[in-house]
Amino acid sequence: MICRLILTLAAVLLFLLPVPAQEKQKPFELNGYITNMQSAMFDTLSKEVIFENLIHNRLNFKAFLGKHITFSTEIRNRLFTGDMVRSMGPAYPEMTAADNGLVDMSWNLVSENSFFLNTTVDRLWIDFSSEKFQARIGRQRINWGQTFVWNPNDIFNTYSFFDVDYVERPGSDAIRLQYYPSYSSAVELAVKVDSEKDVTAAGLGRFNIWGYDFQFLAGWSNSSDIVAGAGWSGALGSLSFRGEATWFHPARSFADTTGTILLTAGFDRVFEDNSVAQVQLMYCNDPLRIGNFMGLYSGDLTARDLAFSKFTAFGQYTWSATPLLNIGASAMWFPDLKGWFAGPSLDYSLAENLDFSFIMQHFRGNLSKVDTRLTLVYLRVKLSF
Repeated sequence: MICRLILTLAAVLLFLLPVPAQEKQKPFELNGYITNMQSAMFDTLSKEVIFENLIHNRLNFKAFLGKHITFSTEIRNRLFTGDMVRSMGPAYPEMTAADNGLVDMSWNLVSENSFFLNTTVDRLWIDFSSEKFQARIGRQRINWGQTFVWNPNDIFNTYSFFDVDYVERPGSDAIRLQYYPSYSSAVELAVKVDSEKDVTAAGLGRFNIWGYDFQFLAGWSNSSDIVAGAGWSGALGSLSFRGEATWFHPARSFADTTGTILLTAGFDRVFEDNSVAQVQLMYCNDPLRIGNFMGLYSGDLTARDLAFSKFTAFGQYTWSATPLLNIGASAMWFPDLKGWFAGPSLDYSLAENLDFSFIMQHFRGNLSKVDTRLTLVYLRVKLSF
């Protein structure tokens, strides 16, 4: 219903509000990319290695319907082949096609024993803007996060740091209103409804003082929790200092529990040799229990589910060795799981709009009282257009 309404409204406005001839802005934009990513997953090389190939095409379309109205739709097309498809059977394509939004816009066009093709519309919105006011309706990304790895302020569309092939991040079926009293302040109100008809609604205020950007939010999360939070970002000398804190409390048992608190803060610094160092810590009084490392990749996580250990530490270092070559390494520590993560990476520009990436992820930890480990290796070639 909402999907049809947005498309119909955009079509009507396209005819009623043509772009004036004197405007230099193009009436529409179309861009995207296609990647071919080969992955391998294994416990140890002496045991079975599971291979998978993913061809991922993304199309981003944007139309400018006059000076104040913009329409956008973005589509993911993904072809999965390999051992994972064959071993998991129907569960894998069904999981991939699951859509958490109010409107189901994910379809498996073809699904066979050894491959399947999925198409997902993860952006579909129309935006109305004026000098100080902006309203957007439809599937969109609402980014309230301030930090790099974990974003407890992102109550509308949480993402997994370990998902290496989805830089755009998930969106929400929502209405978002923004008002800008000044160039350094904003007031927002957003309402989201998901596939279970659960509602998330919150307001946010953002302002700048003492050289820092501060924000405060409060609202209702997933039709169950009262939520309140704050975030900041600024500088301490040569370091960037940023953080977020969010409190979730079940409305139906307000007197029986203290709720769930997530607090994260981090520093990052850019050096003269074009390298960047980042450190981030997180505390949660009630972390999520996971049974296997694949839970780290779950697309069903909410902001309340970001922590798997009461304390978690993260560090990352990236270096631009040449204008064409970036080398990086990251690590994460989960004390409650007696576990850790390590991930080297390499990105190389083969030609204009053509890039190669090597990414490795290794997990080690005690899950369900069993010492487990998992290694994933990705080789990806990406062509942008």
